[in-house]
Amino acid sequence: MTRPLVAIVGRPNVGKSTLFNRLAGAGRAIVHDAPGVTRDRNYADAFLQGRALTLVDTGGLDLDREDPMGQGIRRQALAAIDEADVIVCLLDGTAPPTPADRDVIALLRKSGRQAIFAANKIDGPTSRSALDELWALGVEDIVPVSALHGRGLHALERAVAARVPPPAGDAPGEDGVPRVALVGRPNAGKSSLLNRLSGEERALVDSAPGTTRDPVDARVVVDGRELVVIDTAGIRRRPRVERGVESQSVMRSIRAVDRASVVVLVCDATAGIADQDQRLLGLAAERGRAIVVGVSKMDLIARADRERVLAAARESLAFAKWASVLPLSSRTGAGVRELVRRVFDASDEFTRRVPTGELNRFFEAVVARRPPPTHRGRAPRIYYVTQAETAPPVFVAITSSPEHVKESYRRFVVNQIRESFGFRSVPVTLRFRGRGGREGEPPGRPARG
Repeated sequence: MTRPLVAIVGRPNVGKSTLFNRLAGAGRAIVHDAPGVTRDRNYADAFLQGRALTLVDTGGLDLDREDPMGQGIRRQALAAIDEADVIVCLLDGTAPPTPADRDVIALLRKSGRQAIFAANKIDGPTSRSALDELWALGVEDIVPVSALHGRGLHALERAVAARVPPPAGDAPGEDGVPRVALVGRPNAGKSSLLNRLSGEERALVDSAPGTTRDPVDARVVVDGRELVVIDTAGIRRRPRVERGVESQSVMRSIRAVDRASVVVLVCDATAGIADQDQRLLGLAAERGRAIVVGVSKMDLIARADRERVLAAARESLAFAKWASVLPLSSRTGAGVRELVRRVFDASDEFTRRVPTGELNRFFEAVVARRPPPTHRGRAPRIYYVTQAETAPPVFVAITSSPEHVKESYRRFVVNQIRESFGFRSVPVTLRFRGRGGREGEPPGRPARG
């Protein structure tokens, strides 16, 4: 399901990255007292007041800066404002409003986006008097917060949750038609694959990388079955992402992954697997999407070298070894039919539910064959197992002492689930819980394989 985007904006050095880290629950953004540290946008998924959303951290907006760095930061921030569903405008609650603050507020009013105004660094009752000067900016309401110490964040979270749009109606496979996102580096062959699948030139194909800017949705019928294929812009590694248009394409590509049930990672056989291919595979896996890897342009590889190229690709992507790696040529059509078959299988796995009775019979056999390792002479007892969620599949095992279930045993059980129930192309999450609801691993870190 597509997550709403919430962008944090403001002039330099008001504490945007500190607030981003607080809301995201992790130190994801670089924080430093010097203004201008954040140059590129930073992204993190978060849950605020029960609402799933994606936070976007931005660089400090100073519309008067004319140097190349300042202009680049401005384009990044403007792209985030353009894409965001809700904007949090952060002000410095300890200082009078500056011309840069006024420029940012005027820009937000012109954009027509929903904006929440927050005054940061409000660390005690005495500092609240500084808010009086900020009211002169003419905003309707200002939420006082201290991002550093966590004060006032519940009020800010409630304000954000009240304004984010309801879950989008284009959830993956909601209408029974699998949605497939084609992702990869620039010029990997994504648009060529879309054209091969649709039988016509739906997407512009050019040898110059970066031709596709916006995700393109196309309904195609292959062997009598319908697919919605989302062609996305090529995603480069961050240091090479240009300010402005291409960085905006990155955000839209990330949202395309959220709208898909299956992600096809298109890799260039002639260039080999790069770090960015691994990052994109990790992104899709973290977001729980079924994955098929297509190694494209295999027609340009000598026959004698093709198995070696595929073996190297599998080795490079071994951290998600459950993902199928298939040879592909969009130009000749070789491998496309097998790719489509795996996509349909992966879509079925994404929404597959295993009956509880069948699941518990399976677990009884697994535990009889290999019981959990003992801890201080006692083995954790597993009472029953259920599938808590689909899309992607999440399983929960109720046990006597979840904290004593070893990681090696978790991964063993996940692999057994895969083999027994045919989850070949989708991340499988397994949580061990005690009868009181406690988890056997840190919150947000369930065993997934």
